[in-house]
Amino acid sequence: MKKIAIAVVVFFSLQALYSFTNQKVETYSLTIEVKDLHNSKGIVQFALYNKDGTIPDEDYKKCCKILKEKIQNGSSKVTFTNLPQGKYAVNILHDENENGEIDKGFILPIEGIGFSNFQSIGFSNRPNFSKASFELNNNKTVNVKVIYM
Repeated sequence: MKKIAIAVVVFFSLQALYSFTNQKVETYSLTIEVKDLHNSKGIVQFALYNKDGTIPDEDYKKCCKILKEKIQNGSSKVTFTNLPQGKYAVNILHDENENGEIDKGFILPIEGIGFSNFQSIGFSNRPNFSKASFELNNNKTVNVKVIYM
């Protein structure tokens, strides 16, 4: 009788373990749109972040995904797919010379940049992940304003 009880416990434990390990993680799509670019030169680089402390990231080494897209009529958009639920932030670069870098004048960028949740950027309004992040728990479209200094 004791062996049967142990076998039943083992059987149900394995069933429970199998059901937990066999569950699929639900994923979502995130579309990022930019409009009103100053010109249609170059491309737009869309960098996606999913961890605190990753923004600012001038070299784009802390992003989890990066996509580049052409500009049409002063606008561009991309869709990141298969993203698990979580917090994300977006950094945009209007890369006019397509070198993948934020080109700067004396201190400030000479190409357009933008972050999710930001309408302006300055010394008192510096981007970070906490301010730029948003919750992704369904398919979503986010519009990002590109700022030219």
